[in-house]
Amino acid sequence: MRKNFGAKPYMYPQPVLIIASYGEDGTPDAMNAAWGGIADQNKVALCLSASHKTVENIRARGAFTVSFADEAHVAEADYVGIVSANSVPDKLKRAGLHAVKSSFVDAPLIEEFPVALECKLLSYDEESECMLGEIVNVCADESVLDKNGKIDPEKLRPIAFDPVNSAYLKVGGKVGNAFHDGAKFR
Repeated sequence: MRKNFGAKPYMYPQPVLIIASYGEDGTPDAMNAAWGGIADQNKVALCLSASHKTVENIRARGAFTVSFADEAHVAEADYVGIVSANSVPDKLKRAGLHAVKSSFVDAPLIEEFPVALECKLLSYDEESECMLGEIVNVCADESVLDKNGKIDPEKLRPIAFDPVNSAYLKVGGKVGNAFHDGAKFR
């Protein structure tokens, strides 16, 4: 028997995304967002309220980065989500996070988060609060690469958001081979 919860934003897993931008004065800013994902081969879609300073910055500068929060930085990732840059403009510094300029877009990369999408703003719809960005580059710190130069999830150790229990979860190990294991049912 199933239990009904009604219309809720429950999706498993929800990635913990750190969205970064520069303010008008060049101050780096970042926020935590779980409602986002890949929209096409080179696009990312995010559901972000216009009230966020980060959204204001992105709309003004036309660029942002999307980093994946990891087990090593759960508290820092949570902090940038619970504190607004509208009231705490130096929240990255307070969290002990360090920003460096992207070589591809007018937005910061956060050194502590080893994998990031570097994006140009394509659109922002105020009614749906949907932001669409073009991925112009993906960068990864060598510390999370395998011997073949690919991103290794076991080294990255990304976390997911559990919206039902308001928790962060670690992402487990490999359980199968995509585009292969299901072939046995052909």
